[in-house]
Amino acid sequence: MTEMDAFIADLPKVELHVHIEGTFEPELMLAIAARNGLPAPFPSVAQARAAYAFHDLQEFLDLYYRGMNVLLTARDFHDLTLAYLERAHADRVRHAEIFFDPQAHTGRGVALATAMEGICSALDEGLERFGITARLIPNFLRDRDEDDAMACFEACLAHRDRICGFGLDSAERGHPPSKFARVFARVRSEGFHVVAHAGEEGPADYVTQALDLLGAQRIDHGIHAMDDPAVVQRLVDESVVLTVCPLSNVRLRVVPDMAAHPLARMLARGLKVTVNSDDPPYFGGYIGDNYRAAQQALGLDREALIAMAQNAIDGAFVDAERHDLLLSELRLYQAS
Repeated sequence: MTEMDAFIADLPKVELHVHIEGTFEPELMLAIAARNGLPAPFPSVAQARAAYAFHDLQEFLDLYYRGMNVLLTARDFHDLTLAYLERAHADRVRHAEIFFDPQAHTGRGVALATAMEGICSALDEGLERFGITARLIPNFLRDRDEDDAMACFEACLAHRDRICGFGLDSAERGHPPSKFARVFARVRSEGFHVVAHAGEEGPADYVTQALDLLGAQRIDHGIHAMDDPAVVQRLVDESVVLTVCPLSNVRLRVVPDMAAHPLARMLARGLKVTVNSDDPPYFGGYIGDNYRAAQQALGLDREALIAMAQNAIDGAFVDAERHDLLLSELRLYQAS
């Protein structure tokens, strides 16, 4: 291990962009399928990993939904979430804000309460065992209509004490943020935070729509903001945090390779970028892997890594006490 790899390994981290269903390792997926008496989504672990050679976002989503079909009970959701937290702990993640897709579960007959029970019990266990604080952010599926999103939101209100905000994900092309303006007005009226996937496969204008029409406080991905200098300047001026997922962008062919990734240029322009894992088994690595891959390909120095770690702390939906504690841990590490 190089000195820089060791520095990244021990760097205290905050993860702001990870989909819990996208943390499904094939071994756990097949074990849960067997436990529930279901046909295995793939014949073997090796064949599951081989299937992760998708070509675009839609092909990935097809695999993503195929895998999650084995999740039926609260225990299943607990085991999935705790497995992520164990990996996050190994990567020195101190706080995580975790996405999940309620509509993908309720639409196949799994009650929202079942998913929430399992996920939240694991978050409680993760806090006790690992000291990781966590927040939950349900995402609306943008390839469904706004009425479906509104129904999802109303159902989530029964669990509002475990939810810090709402987001927007799934296939971006042809599904602009404007499609969901009404439901996010309702989200804001109830006092929740707002995030949105924008500018991943979609254009820079989707970033603007997410800010103006949804009231997004963070932009998930956002790399195509770089196509419009005016959008970049606005993000800088308003200190909007971008939750960038480098390995995801490469695997989904949003960028041709890591050397071409705009992360370093985004930092140089003054954007508040962070590093995250998105759907780690599908895209080739957890948060530490994303830091290492970006650092090696783009020549990022320690100051850049510290800056991105601080951006994540600043962008987290935590109270002042937790923010200051996370920041003090980072500062102590920086000085060590």
